[in-house]
Amino acid sequence: MFIKHGCNTIVVLLVYVDDIVLSGNDLPEIQRITNLHDNAFKIKDLEDLRYFLGFEVARSSTGINLCQRKYALDILNDAGMLGSKPVSTPCDYTTKLHQHSGSPLLAEDASSYRRLIVRLIYLINIRPNITYIVQQLSQFVVDPTADHRQIVFQILRYLKGTPGAGIFLSAVNPFHLKGFSDSDWVGCLDTRRSIIGYVVYLGNSLISWNLRGKLLYPEVLLKLNIGP
Repeated sequence: MFIKHGCNTIVVLLVYVDDIVLSGNDLPEIQRITNLHDNAFKIKDLEDLRYFLGFEVARSSTGINLCQRKYALDILNDAGMLGSKPVSTPCDYTTKLHQHSGSPLLAEDASSYRRLIVRLIYLINIRPNITYIVQQLSQFVVDPTADHRQIVFQILRYLKGTPGAGIFLSAVNPFHLKGFSDSDWVGCLDTRRSIIGYVVYLGNSLISWNLRGKLLYPEVLLKLNIGP
């Protein structure tokens, strides 16, 4: 990501391989940068952003809605759960998972579990309500059990009922920053470490969140020879 600041202007350039998003409040500068790229690489200008790396963007007079509906449906389709019965919550939050919950999975089932966790980790970029449980399940990718897999299936059934859920950024927001945090003291049964989470709002729009626990991100899973 590249950012250019002026006195009262900002232009942001986001690049991923050959996909580029250009945004800001300085339209002449945005056009100049677009022309420079076109002269150098012959780019295709798709105008307003609608889809980028699995993220769907819908604009209206009230704000911007971000979701990953197609990505969520692709996960369900690949897992053979498009016809599953939806549930209202991704998990039972009173359940305390640990490394030896349930019987170990066979090698093929364990590989399937790991692939699903990789894909769910990408989904939490815009689905903060499943961040906690995916963080918990990601701890068990090395030796997953039947209990861990069962909760993954519940997450998928929850996604079946809410494939288009995401984040709405309101166009009418009070310029007021507020945050909330919580912690689960020694919440991890295996390591006895605490889990700390927070969310940050700009007005009524959620703009940042995190869960400080043991979350295995895709690059770590790849080092374990686990692919999506």
